[in-house]
Amino acid sequence: MSRRLRTAVSAVLIALSCLLMPFGALAAWATYGLTDTGRYVTAMAPLASDPAVRDAVVDTVGDDLLRRAAAERGPLHPEVTPFVRDALRSFTHTRAYRTAWDAGNEAAHTAVMSALHDDREREVTVDLAPVASRVRAQLVADDLPFAERVPLAHTRVALLPAAELATLRKGYHVLDLAGFWLPLAAVVLAVTGIAVAACRRRALTAAALGTALGGAFLGLAISLARHLTLTDLPDQSRRPAAAVYDALTATLRTASWFLLAVGLTVAAGVWLTRYVRVGRLVRRRRAAPTPEPATPVGAAPTPTPPPSRTPGRV
Repeated sequence: MSRRLRTAVSAVLIALSCLLMPFGALAAWATYGLTDTGRYVTAMAPLASDPAVRDAVVDTVGDDLLRRAAAERGPLHPEVTPFVRDALRSFTHTRAYRTAWDAGNEAAHTAVMSALHDDREREVTVDLAPVASRVRAQLVADDLPFAERVPLAHTRVALLPAAELATLRKGYHVLDLAGFWLPLAAVVLAVTGIAVAACRRRALTAAALGTALGGAFLGLAISLARHLTLTDLPDQSRRPAAAVYDALTATLRTASWFLLAVGLTVAAGVWLTRYVRVGRLVRRRRAAPTPEPATPVGAAPTPTPPPSRTPGRV
């Protein structure tokens, strides 16, 4: 293979690798981050202490309780509304609330993932009885009076309609394959491109800079998607939605910074080693003695001139 052809093939392989790198990171995040129940619950757990999320929980649960109470008992006294909201706001600072938050997220994620692995076209719902059971156990552990009387009604909450499951299953299966093969293909293409290159140092530098560019592109895409996601939301929902988005994409943002840092570090390392090597060669050449000109074969050696004498001395 000629030098020019090796350079062209290397450039194509490295370009494809750098193009696949951010998409591979995105697919791997979706496959191994969002679809794992344990990682999902861990990522969502800090949101239980977020002020915007607490306010959203108080507003949503409070409105639901007041609406049910009004439907059962008629119009409520005006002082009931602030009392209910204050009680809910106090509850959001307890360990039982954090237990309910984790249990609810775990139950919802488990229900969605079970539906994605199932072929039945049915509405995805979650039963709140196990959540209430864990909350009641936490209240009993905190020695709250009448905690054992908390009802454990089997209330099912709809999460996804049956019509959306087919599309979600197709997307999930595509991500499941892409999450493994895209990063692997990116690495194999990069290694192959560097191996076949006529100048591997330049190929390694190009691959490193392309990786850093892919990481920067991924970070920019995350920020742009965040802006587009929050733009159409009402003001009261924007802050909690931003907190949820940031919690879910934290690992992806870390991956983008990792690609950027690794790419720039490798490129800088290659650049430094090149100049260190050139500097060593220059110093060796300067330190080496200058060789005397060789005498041609068969030629008489140049006679050494006799020492000069000072005039007036014998």
